[in-house]
Amino acid sequence: MSATAGTAGRQRVVRVLPDVPAIDKEFDYLVPDGVAVHVGDVVRIELHGRRVGAWVLALDVEPEPGVVLKALAKVSGRGPGPEVLELAEWAAWRWAGRRASFLRTAAPPGVARFTTGTASTGRGEPVPTGDELLDRALGAGRGVLRLGPAADRYPLVRAAALAARGAGGQTLVLCPSVDEAWGLGRRLRREGLRVAIVASDGPGSAATGEWIHAATTAQVVVGSRAAAWAPAPRLARVLVLDEHDEAYQQERSPTWHARDVVAERARRAGVPCVVVSPCPSLEALAWGELVEPGRGAERGAWPRVEVVDQRELDPGLGPLFSPRLVDLVRGDGRVLCILNRTGRARLLACATCRTIARCEVCDAAVGIDGVDDGGLGALACGRCGATRPPVCLECGGARFKNLRLGVSRAREELEALAATPVAEVTATTAPEDPAVASARVLVGTEALLHRVPRADAVAFLDMDQELLALRYRTAEQAFALVARAARTVARGAGRDGRVLVQTRTPDHPVLVAARLGDPARLVASDLPLRRALGLPPATAMAVVSGEAAPAYVDALGHPLDVRVQGPLDGAWRLVAPDHRTLCDALAAVERPPGRLRIEVDPLRL
Repeated sequence: MSATAGTAGRQRVVRVLPDVPAIDKEFDYLVPDGVAVHVGDVVRIELHGRRVGAWVLALDVEPEPGVVLKALAKVSGRGPGPEVLELAEWAAWRWAGRRASFLRTAAPPGVARFTTGTASTGRGEPVPTGDELLDRALGAGRGVLRLGPAADRYPLVRAAALAARGAGGQTLVLCPSVDEAWGLGRRLRREGLRVAIVASDGPGSAATGEWIHAATTAQVVVGSRAAAWAPAPRLARVLVLDEHDEAYQQERSPTWHARDVVAERARRAGVPCVVVSPCPSLEALAWGELVEPGRGAERGAWPRVEVVDQRELDPGLGPLFSPRLVDLVRGDGRVLCILNRTGRARLLACATCRTIARCEVCDAAVGIDGVDDGGLGALACGRCGATRPPVCLECGGARFKNLRLGVSRAREELEALAATPVAEVTATTAPEDPAVASARVLVGTEALLHRVPRADAVAFLDMDQELLALRYRTAEQAFALVARAARTVARGAGRDGRVLVQTRTPDHPVLVAARLGDPARLVASDLPLRRALGLPPATAMAVVSGEAAPAYVDALGHPLDVRVQGPLDGAWRLVAPDHRTLCDALAAVERPPGRLRIEVDPLRL
């Protein structure tokens, strides 16, 4: 098959996939005379009386006899290459989605045009990077490089990029956020490398220019989750930084994970893929070969983690304010206090009869989130949204005790303890808020760790909320949160950062591993538990929900080796021994009409 189609003898025919969410079917169209088209190009077609976008999947196809074909309405520009088209087909099977949803991510943000000969496909022979740890990970083909939170990852990226450049290949580097991708990309550019930063926060024309650069002359392609689909025709190696970060998994369906996409992409290209993390996920450890530095080097990259047993606190100070925390907020350094509960109070008990305050509509626990007409805090239900005056339904009492403070109430009490202004930060706080920039003490949800890059101390006010959450990834997620805090307070340049953890379970494996700076301790306890309970990565799992879910599950039936559990709250859980078994079963079912969500590899279950 040739690379282009134009006028040569009879009029040529191409096969396209429409960019229509509800249609996953291919159609044949004529190529107008004098028009060149490539595999992957973005085109416009007439379909059912309207113009829609589409991608060219194949050239010079043989149409069905007797079918009258329409011509392409327009060739808009270049699109994903043939290797990305094939990857999208695999991803549609892997995450029970439609190819169009993946190709939409892989397509340039605007009209992309460049000449055919600009993008070479040669990669050259791999050469050593000069970094012993990185070379060990690259030599493994599928390497899992575990580095402490304070370890500098930049030398690894630089060494990999320079070595790939010497071999004439491209390095694809994924970061968990757009800001990190831009920071890393600009730093590499200062090294003289040709870097394409494929991130989604720039203007359309600028972002399209970066996409074209990646597809043509770039030596390094850097981006966040979507960059897993970026063009890299001379791909030589792949690096994924902070592989454990949940930002790599798309929340909406299909719930694809960038780590798994680039791992498959590297496998198909025959190039090494290395994931780097202070706390690799169990999925990554099951996928690749672990490479770790010496015990002393890894331990030195963790700050001091101090655990306070809340069972021994003075009740007069309240449930969240230990003497050690009071010392921190009254000190000189910048302190971040983490509490993943918004509002003023999330759990209340009547001061008279000690009954938990509940909603009169749905019986859920209520908290203080607003102010009623009389100036008192109104009781609000987080489940159904009902509000009422602060009166006990059991005895009529009007005084309540805070059993679980929210961020707003904690800020007020911290401000009184520290005798200094305390800023509140949640996901809704404006990034440019001047109070955040100037405050020495800040309190907020875990969003605070993403807003403030450096601090002298991080204090988790109630770690039990993370350690005892009813999610099968709870331990992994809690440890990742501590690792993020550890990087925020990383020691060096005269700084002695520390992480303070307040808990009623001081011997939890997460805290033992954090105190020792040894993630292997957590793996040794969490992996056998997952296996015993039949949870990923020991199994493959999917959750099916939505109005069409009952019909879909009925059509699925009870395939061999797939357990169907539920329904629970309108959702079914499908469990199989591996992804091939699960994904084959999902692919065999035709989607019924109606809203349907299939979440393969659910993060928070």
